[in-house]
Amino acid sequence: MIGTLKTVVLDAPDIKGLAAFYAELAGLDELYADDDWITLKAADGTRLGFQQAPDHVPPRWPDPAYPQQMHLDLRVPDMAAAVERAVTLGATRLPGGGETFTVLADPAGHPFCLCQGEVDGTTVADVAIDCASAGPLARFYSELLGLPVTWEGEGGAMISADGRLPVIFQEIADFQAPQWPDPAHPQQFHLDVEVSDVEAAEVQALALGATRLTGGGDNWRVYADPAGHPFCLIW
Repeated sequence: MIGTLKTVVLDAPDIKGLAAFYAELAGLDELYADDDWITLKAADGTRLGFQQAPDHVPPRWPDPAYPQQMHLDLRVPDMAAAVERAVTLGATRLPGGGETFTVLADPAGHPFCLCQGEVDGTTVADVAIDCASAGPLARFYSELLGLPVTWEGEGGAMISADGRLPVIFQEIADFQAPQWPDPAHPQQFHLDVEVSDVEAAEVQALALGATRLTGGGDNWRVYADPAGHPFCLIW
């Protein structure tokens, strides 16, 4: 393990509006807010971050010319009621879905799924990452985050452990990677990975197949995973 998944971050031109949507939908509490960043936290410790992105280009599911890069799955006790509530809060129904899940877009255009489950209330179930080849990317993140590969099959893979947010990898035939920082090929989402020693963590991440990207600050550096998705090492 190089680090731990700290926050799943969504880009948006209106972070206050998007954070309010997820706070109401999933019962998340605000931990931090300024003009460029808002952090929400669930009771189980899952964190969602919202990063100001004035040039955000939303995905247009299922148009491959404007692909999603990642999405959230939320587990709900009552599918019909949850869908109605999400739409009331500003979500839009999208094509796709089935008996146990419904596909929607949040107010910033990010697709997400509501999944029927045995839960008392709406919870963030996992984050799903699009890619061309699920197995290799799952093994990269397994080493990065210290989460074992618990499923690998046709079209997908998953890493998970008790008490930690699962990460799913789904194969897309015409996958188009983000090209940070090109706004024509936006990241849309990224993961913040907390490390104790960024110099050692960087060497390990690069050895696994990550690429250092431009950008960074006093306590964060930007990288791309082997599929091109940006992520940050934070400390």
